[in-house]
Amino acid sequence: MASRSNRRRSNRAGGRSRRAPAPVNARRLRLPMRWLLPATLLIAVTAMLMLRGYVHSEILADHRIRPETATDQVPDEILGGGPVIDTRGGKTASLSVPEQRLVLTFDDGPDPTWTPKVLDALKAHDAHAVFFITGTMASQYPDLVKRMVREGHEIGLHTFNHPDLSYKSESGIDWQLSQNQMALEGAAGIRTSLFRPPYSSFADAMDNASWPVTQYVGSRGYLTVLNNFDTEDWQKPGVDEIIRKATPKNGDGAIVLMHDSGGDRHQTVQALERLLPELQAKGYKFQNLTEALGAPSAHTPVAGAELWKGRAWVFLVQASDEITGVLVVGLAVVGSLVLARFGLMLLLSGAHARRVRRKDFSWGPDGPVTEPVTVLVPAYNEAKCIENTVRSLVAGDHPIEVLVIDDGSSDGTARIVEDLNLPGVRVIRQLNAGKPAALNRGVANARYDLIVMMDGDTVFEPSTVRELVQPFADPRVGAVAGNAKVGNKDSLIGAWQHIEYVMGFNLDRRMYDILGCMPTIPGAVGAFRRSALERVGGMSEDTLAEDTDVTMALHRDGWRVVYAENARAWTEAPESVQQLWSQRYRWSYGTMQAIWKHRRSVVERGPSGRFGRVGLPFVSLFMVVAPLLAPLIDVFLLYGLVFGPTEKTVGAWLGVLAVQAVCAAYAFRLDRERMRHLVSLPLQQILYRQLMYVVLLRSWTTALTGGRLRWQKLRRTGVVEAPGSIPQQRTAGSGSERRPVG
Repeated sequence: MASRSNRRRSNRAGGRSRRAPAPVNARRLRLPMRWLLPATLLIAVTAMLMLRGYVHSEILADHRIRPETATDQVPDEILGGGPVIDTRGGKTASLSVPEQRLVLTFDDGPDPTWTPKVLDALKAHDAHAVFFITGTMASQYPDLVKRMVREGHEIGLHTFNHPDLSYKSESGIDWQLSQNQMALEGAAGIRTSLFRPPYSSFADAMDNASWPVTQYVGSRGYLTVLNNFDTEDWQKPGVDEIIRKATPKNGDGAIVLMHDSGGDRHQTVQALERLLPELQAKGYKFQNLTEALGAPSAHTPVAGAELWKGRAWVFLVQASDEITGVLVVGLAVVGSLVLARFGLMLLLSGAHARRVRRKDFSWGPDGPVTEPVTVLVPAYNEAKCIENTVRSLVAGDHPIEVLVIDDGSSDGTARIVEDLNLPGVRVIRQLNAGKPAALNRGVANARYDLIVMMDGDTVFEPSTVRELVQPFADPRVGAVAGNAKVGNKDSLIGAWQHIEYVMGFNLDRRMYDILGCMPTIPGAVGAFRRSALERVGGMSEDTLAEDTDVTMALHRDGWRVVYAENARAWTEAPESVQQLWSQRYRWSYGTMQAIWKHRRSVVERGPSGRFGRVGLPFVSLFMVVAPLLAPLIDVFLLYGLVFGPTEKTVGAWLGVLAVQAVCAAYAFRLDRERMRHLVSLPLQQILYRQLMYVVLLRSWTTALTGGRLRWQKLRRTGVVEAPGSIPQQRTAGSGSERRPVG
């Protein structure tokens, strides 16, 4: 959306719009609300993504496996003992499973695909097992943990995210155990005293690196469970090989290591379906560990704060997965919208340029248009800019009258214009009533049927008015959008807006012209037929985007709205983040108001309904929805940098940037602009997009909560001049005391 005048919003009754200052306490209460919802939403979404990455990623785990070391610190009874090691209470004991008892253990789960099949096989043969779960998987699939407990199986801890604990400090081990335990508490409402360290094998493989871990874990109340037989099912050696490695000899009891997660486990499930009945027929019982040892249950119910803390954890993990799923869909949507928009812009803007630049191109049968034009300049406190504005109009090559409507300025704007004493320039004074009222006052006093509207901070090139009115050679054209450009583009913020104007606004207008649904006549440079304005009731005060509002009204009334690329106007863009915020906040909110006001155009029929069928959905998607979702590109970039896959994430982000760079370069080429300003495009995409996101989010909040937004006057410097224009004589002072300098 191109530049609009920036003066305060008037009240409906007219007259002075100045309000009594709000009480200090009221201002203090309202100020934080400006950022409260956007900040809260951003923090919440970021927290959910980080939680999701924390649970799903292995970034915090240390998966290095320490090489075996000496065993001189490990007691002989442990090295030569059974697979269950008890170091609780400072003691050292080794336990074995009795004969004809087989304890099946499954590591790394639960898994949504394979754990249910393992449970089904156990249930079908009335067998029990021990599941050593990780905290990450239990947090994601708590229902499977509940089923394990409900069907009589035993649960053990396998750390939170499967690191080699021999690399961890005592605090690191505590963290792994407590997080794993909290996930179990939230999923099933129990604690367990069983623990199996990742990458463990047999008791005789215990060494000086793993033994201290076992001792410390015992001091925290846990029984360490190793195994007698490792099926190595994770290598998928074949069903027969898994069964062979899981079968004891001579009726010995054993603990068997298998897996229900970490990859394709179909061989494990098939092996179970054969192993269970075959060994049961030989007299084996498949029991929980404590059942086989004749020990008290390893499970302890939890209640109170511990239970609710665990449930809260599981709830947040589940919510983070759901929210991430929604965000992924949102990313897909915005990606599709962005690519579709860029594709349409490249295709249709090129078609527009080729059409209007043909040697035989004509706007209509009544051309060329040479009739005089009335130029309306609504002005509120534009003392720094108004002289450049008016002089640029007088220097034009088309017959005009200029009406400067002073909207209650307090800085001598009207007197400055009067003192210039320029031919064809009139000043109309009124009490501050807002821009729409000023423009309507100008229309009422205009002498001519073609009316050009501009802002008091804008300057025209000599040919701008002539180029702007040529499309009126077509009697169906009711309004014309000019080519608004940023004059102060040498600063970083100015360069960003320059890119936005050339790429976002003007390239869009070419596309919308071809589609026949131009959404906005820019306030900085636009032209209207008086008859068209009168038929739609003139400029409305219903919205803060009066230019968008009247453009949509003209479409609904059946008029064509077109874009004149050579009608260039140079406007002064905001030079600070605060001013940019104020301007874009008003634009965004005003656009939403206009969309809502003209929503019935979607169901209207006939030529006037084309805007509702095409234009309004496009505006809603590309100006309201897509920019609100666009920051997801950067959010997922950060997520990918932290949690991976880094290369694919960076590649995808650079791909999006490359598409934008191509479109920007094409837009600059069409507008005959220098490419050097595109150097700041990557930084614009990172920072500028976030600002626009917060602006849109706050606009949505204002709209949904029924809030009101007033006009906000931006500070101007008056430094903008049209390229190639003759520098104007600088003056000093204000009002009637203005004198030439020097």
